[in-house]
Parts: sequence; C-alpha cells; structure tokens
Amino acid sequence: MQRNRTATVLISLAIISGWSGVSRADDYPQWRGRERDGHAQEKGLLKTWPEGGPKLLWKIEGTGEGHSTPSVAKGRIYGMGLRDGAEIVWALDEKTGKEVWAKKIADEIRLNAPQGGFGSRATPTVDGDRIYTLGVGGELLCLKTKDGEIVWRKNLVMDFGGNVPSWGYSESPLVDGDRVIVTPGSGTATIVALNKKTGDTLWKSQVADGNGVSYSSAIAANYAGKRQYIQFLTGAVVGVDASTGATLWSFASPACRQGINCSTPLFQNGMVFAASAYQNGGALGKLSQKEGKIAVEEVYFSKEMQNHHGGMVLVDGYLYGFDNSNLTCLEFATGKIMWTNRSVGKGSVAYADGLLYCRSERGPVAIVEANPKEYVEKGRLEQPNRSSAPSWPYPVIANGKLYLRDMNALLCYDVTNSGGGK
Repeated sequence: MQRNRTATVLISLAIISGWSGVSRADDYPQWRGRERDGHAQEKGLLKTWPEGGPKLLWKIEGTGEGHSTPSVAKGRIYGMGLRDGAEIVWALDEKTGKEVWAKKIADEIRLNAPQGGFGSRATPTVDGDRIYTLGVGGELLCLKTKDGEIVWRKNLVMDFGGNVPSWGYSESPLVDGDRVIVTPGSGTATIVALNKKTGDTLWKSQVADGNGVSYSSAIAANYAGKRQYIQFLTGAVVGVDASTGATLWSFASPACRQGINCSTPLFQNGMVFAASAYQNGGALGKLSQKEGKIAVEEVYFSKEMQNHHGGMVLVDGYLYGFDNSNLTCLEFATGKIMWTNRSVGKGSVAYADGLLYCRSERGPVAIVEANPKEYVEKGRLEQPNRSSAPSWPYPVIANGKLYLRDMNALLCYDVTNSGGGK
C-alpha cells in the first residue's frame, strides 16, 4: 500500500512539473500526428474563432532557422533548427515554451538549392523515452528525451551511400515496433530498417528503376496479412516488406518528372493515394493479391490535386488538400471533385475535431469545415510579426493548442473554449 501511495505522489509531482513521462492521448508525437495521417486526436475544440483568431498564449524566438514542424509528447515540444552554424535538436516545456535542452547534431551544410534557407526540414519522432531525428545532411540520431543525450548515430551518406537531395534530407524517421525506417536513397540502400535501440542495420531495400530519395516520409500499412512500408521516391510510390525490405509493388503515376515528390502518401483499405505538383497531379492505386504477390492498379488520376508539399487528409471518404493554390475536396473512391476554393492560397493542411486547419505559406491560417458539400470557413488568423520566410511548416494541434513554426519562432495558441469563440 505504501509503495502505491509513493508511486501516486511521484506521478502527481511529475504532472505538476509538466513532465509526466507518459504519452497522452492528445499528444502529437511525430510527423503528421500519431498515425501519420494528418489527424490530431483532439475533441472539444473551438468550432468558430473570434475576430483575429484564438488567444495567443506564448511566442518564443531562437528555435533556429528551419521548416520542420514540432512534435508534442509527454509535456514537451521537440523540434530542430540551425543556430550559429550548427544544426540542433531542442526540447521545450509544453506549458511555457521555455527551452529545457538543446543538442548539436551536425555542422551547417550548404545545400545546392538553398530556397528557404539551410535549416532543418525533418520532424522529430518521439517513441517512449527516445527521440529520433534526421538532419539535412543525413545525420540520423537517437537521443534521450530527458536531456538530449545521444544514444547512437548514423549518417545516410557515409554509412549507406546516400546522396543529399538538393533541398536536403527532409524525411521524418518512422518508428515501427523495434525498427526505425529511413531513406538514404542509394542504389544499394534505397530504404533501410535499423534497430531502434542500437542503430544496427536490419535490412537494406534496393528499389529498382533508379528510384532515389525525394522529400516524402514513409508510412506503415497492413495489407493481405503483411506489414509494409510505403514511401514516395523520385520515380514512384513503393511498398516494401516490413520484415525483409523486399519491394512488393511500385506505382509511378503520382510521381512528377522532376522527381520532386514531397507529400506523404495516404493509405486506407488497400487503397493508396499520392500526389505531386509540377503539372502532374494525384492518383489512387488499388492493391490486389495475385498468386502470392501484391500488385497495384490505377483507379483514377486527377490533374486537380497537384499537391506540392502541403499534404492531404482523408476524412469520412473525402480527401482534402491544396491543388497548388486551391483548397480542394474530392471523393476518395472516385476522384470526383466536390468543391474547390482559393481559401488561404497555397499551403498545408491538418485535421482536428471536424475542422481543417489550413495554413497559407504566405501566413494566414483558417479553419474550414471538413464538409464535402461546400467550403465553409469558420475563422481566420493573421500571425503577428511574421518573418519574411514562407510558412512551410504544417500546423500542429495537440492538447488543446495550435502550434505554428515560423522559421526562428514558435507560436502557441489556445484553441479550446477558454481561448474565446464557440
């Protein structure tokens, strides 16, 4: 009985201090949320915003140059940035935004195409008491969430023969079971699986047809009793066996000719959707099993979903995303366009509690009903003192808060009823 009382007291003290060590249901622990589908797990959020937007709780400066979105887990916010010639990973207190620790992971790397600067692109992945990050030059690290101590590190160029893409490595590591999945993009190691505890190589996947690393992040999916990883490479969306890395299928339609494929694919019920820009579009592929092998067949192709790098979400059978500058809703199964609206212009999208959080790369953020019948905007905010950099980081919704990364700054808004509105 005394042991139970002691444990209760310790847990209570940890919660009061903002560090519980236990992941909460409404955390946002990795790229595009808990399931990597752009859905936050929030309920009871504001359905309309007051004029000017919800209440700004805090804004902090000094995160470092970068376009990576933050992760939120166990009372802390994790992110990456470029400070004083060094790429760093940082942890902030979720309540106050105060920095808890910062760890250098690499020296600055000068990219071949520095549009948007040289700072971090990837989003940290939180798994238990570890955090996994990938720097623009290919530095892959496992760190302790408590203090940033480095557990192990690899380099996708030196260890796997990868080539740094023009805009730097932008993939957010996928942690699945005992594996970490990343994409060096080399001929001998297109995709690799590493032991998440030690960094030891479990397998290397060699994807055919010259496919290399682009700017997307992998997802995990189950089909026909087999676990697989789906990744958008330079020439195709591919599925590889989670146990061996063997290529299961390849779907080229969504890939643009330039090989600049950024948005994360969506998967549901044996259907995979991916899209790119540069005069290409989006396509839905249907998986099938034939003679023990998995094949993919195109269901439709849509020129009206040229999604560059702002991502898409799937809600109740309808897909929402930016077709270049137009927010567009299409029926997932058929590709039928339900509506399109200029909205906030070209940007990124996330979903929470019936609403689409749409962030323009020029700054404005709007909430829009996830309504396949029509475009219904329920509020808008203009970020104060915005930098001159494009607002490429996706909006993050976690534990009743909306987080907006603006290059060297991070803003936290209250999107619960206490933040005003209805």
